[in-house]
Amino acid sequence: MGRITLEQAARWCGGQIDPKYKEVAFLGATNDTRKLEPGQLFIALQGVRDGHDFIPAALEKGAAAVLCTHCDGDYPAIVVPDTRLALGKIAKGERERIGMKVVGITGSVGKSTTKEMVATVLGATYRVSKTPVNHNNDIGMPMSILSMPEDTQVAVLEMGMNHFREIAYLSQIGQPDIGVIVNIGTMHIEHLGSMEGILQAKLEILEGMQPEGKLILNGDDSLLWNLHKQPQNPTVYFGQRNTECAVVGKDLVQSEGMLRFRVRAQGQESFVELPLEGAHYVADALAAIAVGLELGVDMQTICRNLAGFHTMAGRQEIREEKGMTFICDYYNAGPESMAAALAVLGNKSGRRIAVLGDMLELGMCTQAEHYKVGRIAAQKADLVFAYGPNSVRVLNGCITGGMPETKARAFTDREQLVSILQQMVRPEDTILIKGSRGMRMELILEQLLEKL
Repeated sequence: MGRITLEQAARWCGGQIDPKYKEVAFLGATNDTRKLEPGQLFIALQGVRDGHDFIPAALEKGAAAVLCTHCDGDYPAIVVPDTRLALGKIAKGERERIGMKVVGITGSVGKSTTKEMVATVLGATYRVSKTPVNHNNDIGMPMSILSMPEDTQVAVLEMGMNHFREIAYLSQIGQPDIGVIVNIGTMHIEHLGSMEGILQAKLEILEGMQPEGKLILNGDDSLLWNLHKQPQNPTVYFGQRNTECAVVGKDLVQSEGMLRFRVRAQGQESFVELPLEGAHYVADALAAIAVGLELGVDMQTICRNLAGFHTMAGRQEIREEKGMTFICDYYNAGPESMAAALAVLGNKSGRRIAVLGDMLELGMCTQAEHYKVGRIAAQKADLVFAYGPNSVRVLNGCITGGMPETKARAFTDREQLVSILQQMVRPEDTILIKGSRGMRMELILEQLLEKL
């Protein structure tokens, strides 16, 4: 039996239904017939293909009903002028009906990891639901809300964007009780113009927040720290360098795949262990700790939960294959996350190989940022293989940074890159594979392992 009736959903979104179907109910929603489960609402979106073409397949697979702009038959449907906007309104209605607390998380780098850490921190105290991987946009986040169990007490929602007003839209649907901005970086600067533009876009999370909602910000980020002068919501800061923050991390030690540091908060100090590599994870953990404390989780429980944290596939995932260690970090990439991943590689023993794909959506900063990555890679890797239209800029950065020309190569053809890698890699190597999601860096690993 479904959870939301068509009558309820139509009321929330202003849609039209055939009265004989008003009691039909659905649980969850999808716009992909390949992933559709019986009893879900099928969303007929207008994309590269018209979603209405897939309605018969959706009904055949067991869709309870359809959200569409027109009906071409007799089946349970909600008819609306715009299915995307209607999906958002239905999700907002369901969020209000369930009445759970909502933690909204955005930022240029690390928001997915922070989301996972927040869910881990809260998991032993609350019934937690979270947005799945890649469900952080105007389609994925609303569908995630519609799939959350009725007994959800806290929803952790990742909110992504690459244009203005996207975070505002997601925030108005999710209505966060706590809003987290992890940092302000250069990703998406192509569409937002400047770091100040990126800050403005991230601050759109305030537009849907509950009036008494708390804002949790990175106090080490100069653009975010300045906000404490004129807070629009009660603000809690976390950080490492800025000791004025409410939640402060210090005494960082990295050894044997374990990240250890002390955290000072609420007048007490505690010891945190994370089974991760890379100092950049500390900020994500501090944000999660701040959220946990705001929601009444005691520090002992927070630290215990973080000790059991595991990162997601494709997010600095460590794989041992063919006698080699692969650092798989191809979920996405920007200048900040590239530098962080290279720092992890630089701490490895044995021969270190960096396979670096293009960073997308950097606009006018593209050439300069790829060049900078090359200079960093020259200090952290023994061999560099750059891939993509901007690979020559990475190569030039490597050479300028002191790497011999024989140790760095640029490729625009994936097959050629994989063939050269096959000849070069050997047991005991540590190989970082990282690039923007659009570069499909996971295919490099798949093809390399097949050849090996």
